[in-house]
Amino acid sequence: MSAADFRPRLARRRLIGVLFGIGCGLAGLSGVVVLCTLLGRVFREGWPYVTMTFLTSYPSTLDPLSGGIRSALVGTLWLMALTALFAIPVGVAAAVYLHEFAPKNRPFRFVELNIANLAGVPAIVYGILGLALFVRFFSCGRSILAGALTMAIMVMPVVIIATREALLAVPDSIRLGAFALGASRWQTVWHHVLPAALPGILTGMILAMSRAIGEAAPLLYIGAVSYVAFTPTSPLDEFTVLPIQIFVWSNQAQPVFQSLAAAAILVLLVVLLSMNALATGIRAWQSGRRLS
Repeated sequence: MSAADFRPRLARRRLIGVLFGIGCGLAGLSGVVVLCTLLGRVFREGWPYVTMTFLTSYPSTLDPLSGGIRSALVGTLWLMALTALFAIPVGVAAAVYLHEFAPKNRPFRFVELNIANLAGVPAIVYGILGLALFVRFFSCGRSILAGALTMAIMVMPVVIIATREALLAVPDSIRLGAFALGASRWQTVWHHVLPAALPGILTGMILAMSRAIGEAAPLLYIGAVSYVAFTPTSPLDEFTVLPIQIFVWSNQAQPVFQSLAAAAILVLLVVLLSMNALATGIRAWQSGRRLS
């Protein structure tokens, strides 16, 4: 085929590009419309039941309207606090070691590949691991501690990957400048690299905790109970969480339980958005400090 016979067909290419952009826009818009529809229905059905009694009472099967989510809400806060305590320091430390200190050899590439694979493992697999390791082998029982350790293992790959990406985004000129002034590798990482990467690390924490707060399958597998008529006071107590309470109520036939499940979804969304807002505020504050 000679150059004279070549036809660029620019008009056709532009038309295909426009149609592809319209298709992507419609696909994204349809997802937003479905999400807004679901949220609107949840808000309409659940908002009348979100009262102080609902937040401070224990669930009741005899009189659902007098019950609430106190045990599930407290259990969720316990679980998120312990999960963050276990997952975030270990995940950030592992990412710092892998990116800043570990030799880039074959074992390093093997570990890096497996971390990426673990981030995509289904949650129920972590539930099986938690049941075998923490509930039975370490005899933690059906406690908050077993649930938090299971969730920490589940979200730790997300923390590691996000932290490594944040460290990778830090310019090498910062490291070289610190080395030129006589700083050791650890001093460079602690005083210069980590503060610069902190906004990205906080983004990874938001993603990890957002996944952890909405999971019910691993906790059901390790034996988290569906009905708790007391408030957990220690990591060794039995517990339930909001996703499990929502799951139990949504499976009930009576319409009132469906409305209570919608109300619990609203509370869960408030807790999730509050956690994200706190982390986002810290990230914005840290970014402002760097620029000032």
